[in-house]
Amino acid sequence: MFYISTRGHAAKQKFCDILLEGLAPDGGLYLPETYPCLDDAQLLRLRQVFNTQGYAHLAFEILSFYIDDIPPSDLLALCKKTYTAEVFGHQLIAPVRSFGPAIFILELSNGPTLAFKDMAMQLLGNLFEYELKRRSEELNILGATSGDTGSAAEYAMRGKKGVRVFMTSPHGRMSKFQQAQMFSLQDKNIFNIAVKGVFDDCQDMVKAVSNDLEFKRTYKIGTVNSINWARLLAQVVYYFAAYFQVSQSNQQAISFTVPSGNFGNICAGHVARMMGLPVSKLVVATNENDVLDEFFRTGIYKVRSSSHTFETSSPSMDISKASNFERFIFDLTGRDAAKTAQLFGPDLHAKGQFSLSNESYFFQASQKYGFQSGKSTHQNRLETIREAYTKQGQMLDPHTADGVKVAQELAEADTPMVVLETALPIKFESTILEALGCSPEMPAKFAHLESLPQRVDIMNVDVAAIKAYIQNHCVES
Repeated sequence: MFYISTRGHAAKQKFCDILLEGLAPDGGLYLPETYPCLDDAQLLRLRQVFNTQGYAHLAFEILSFYIDDIPPSDLLALCKKTYTAEVFGHQLIAPVRSFGPAIFILELSNGPTLAFKDMAMQLLGNLFEYELKRRSEELNILGATSGDTGSAAEYAMRGKKGVRVFMTSPHGRMSKFQQAQMFSLQDKNIFNIAVKGVFDDCQDMVKAVSNDLEFKRTYKIGTVNSINWARLLAQVVYYFAAYFQVSQSNQQAISFTVPSGNFGNICAGHVARMMGLPVSKLVVATNENDVLDEFFRTGIYKVRSSSHTFETSSPSMDISKASNFERFIFDLTGRDAAKTAQLFGPDLHAKGQFSLSNESYFFQASQKYGFQSGKSTHQNRLETIREAYTKQGQMLDPHTADGVKVAQELAEADTPMVVLETALPIKFESTILEALGCSPEMPAKFAHLESLPQRVDIMNVDVAAIKAYIQNHCVES
């Protein structure tokens, strides 16, 4: 299995190379040269593996289609080390629960930081440590978070040999719980940087550093954001796990609704569908920052400036430059690297938008690839949280509520709809309090989290400054 850049860089790479590299040298994102296509017999075997041997073995089987430069015995050991009931709080790792007629919720928030990001990040931490040891190298991870990626990455990487984490986040725009999860870590290999801007500013800084190839090579810069293929690949696994729990046979199709800001989580669903998983619809649920919803409705992808990116009560989705969207557009255009490079390079930089509304392949987004979309607002999510609590006895976090609201609008009676859970409600206590008049239950291990000392540096949006920060801390350690 080889990997190629969405923007056409000539060099093909193996998995372990792109694991540590992040962005391609031309600024594109890596995708497999081809998607493995599974027939009914292979799907049946995977169903049996999940039902009899569990999630870790299913992860090994899915990852094995894409990873041929790690010995199978080592890869299986990494999967078994990662996906345990002790770490994820449930024997099934990602169990599905019923939520009203034809709607289900895939629980992805039982991990160490109570958010779906743990599902991939825990594996990524073990993969990094394994490969760095094999190469006798070190890695400086530079990341951006709107809330949950940061804590998931830091908890996965803390204490890992050969790894430092430099995590940027938008100053003052995360919930108090999210901030405390990150900033209270005192591990010497963890560095938190609060940027005076929005998530997109943080993400742009990460990309700018990654695109400085000399700096990237000198300081061994890698990434844990969903631009890293390994993280997205790990997320593909739980689409299969959900399908096997909800469906009775491989002849039954199901749909997924995914709260989405950066398009990574639902892009993993796109990959699963391309592999042959019987998925009917992939529904993108956005909040007030509805750039993705606008594209799937009109064919126009129009990013917003920092000042026009709304601060909402589902803050992890306050994003208007969806990095992983480039992967889907690459497939949508028939894997036209030159077209993709034009759209996400000159067109987007010069105009702040591009339009595919007059292109014949735009209509394939829904017809061929199954994408639909919807939007949820603050009032919508409050009402959804209240209704879920009073009618279903279930407490939802604001992002999952956005997903449920859109799923209820687009669900079909004869096709199960699975909503991907984003986080546990405690991470967004103020919104739950506003919706229900009561606070969510605090897990015992986090009871005093917000009172712990916090360690964070505040910085302006400045690429040179973040480079200097990395240089200084690499020398000090």
